[in-house]
Amino acid sequence: MKKLFLILLCFILSANLVIAKDDIDITFNDGIYHIILKGEKIKKKIKVYSSESLVTNADIHKASGAKLTVNAGFFDPENQKSVSYVTMDSHTCEDPMLNENLFKNSFLRKNLDKILNRTEFRLVECGRNDFKYEMVPHNTPVDFACDVKYAVQGGPLILPQLRLEEELFLVKDGGNVVRESSSVLHKVARTVLGLKDGELHILIITDEHPMDMYEVQALCKKLGFERAMGLDGGSSTSMNYKKKYSVISTKGDGAGRELKSFILVF
Repeated sequence: MKKLFLILLCFILSANLVIAKDDIDITFNDGIYHIILKGEKIKKKIKVYSSESLVTNADIHKASGAKLTVNAGFFDPENQKSVSYVTMDSHTCEDPMLNENLFKNSFLRKNLDKILNRTEFRLVECGRNDFKYEMVPHNTPVDFACDVKYAVQGGPLILPQLRLEEELFLVKDGGNVVRESSSVLHKVARTVLGLKDGELHILIITDEHPMDMYEVQALCKKLGFERAMGLDGGSSTSMNYKKKYSVISTKGDGAGRELKSFILVF
């Protein structure tokens, strides 16, 4: 009887270990962190945060107590205002229309509609505790009876098609590139979101394996993503996971770049 009890106890403990398996899966290969947020329950643990003043990814990670923290939307380092829409707890807390620097520049002012409609990542609530992910242009209406709980704008959309010119990351004149934003044609570090089979994937492409946006698109296709989008990258690329991983793009003094918005997973 005692032996049977011990066997049952071992079985229960083993089962519990399987049940308690982490819903954040991280692999690192060839300079790229591939993070998968698994299952439905983790959707309730995802938050978007925008800081009043610029702060590093590591500082937000520590202060919030999050399990995972990554950099998110674009911002203006000159006035510390956002260039991306950010939604927190169903309220728009960052609006690029309030960034006066977008209006001072005649070129940006003329193309403001493209900037304002860049792709955003959404965590949408449809019914009580029923969440889904979306990656759509900002002006895309939300389904009836649904609410955008958290969202952060970035861009460009990578899959199903690359929207470089539509989102003003690339401007061409007669086939020649006359303007480039976010180094989309250059090999730099990247923060990328992807959707596959209802799960959210995050790619942290480090300085060890920098990519241009066409290479990022090829990687996302290889990984089988159904939709994918970029977030702020280059020197903004940052990731902290528990006390295990800490990634910044440009080492400098080791602190990392100060940023505006973040995606946190608790």
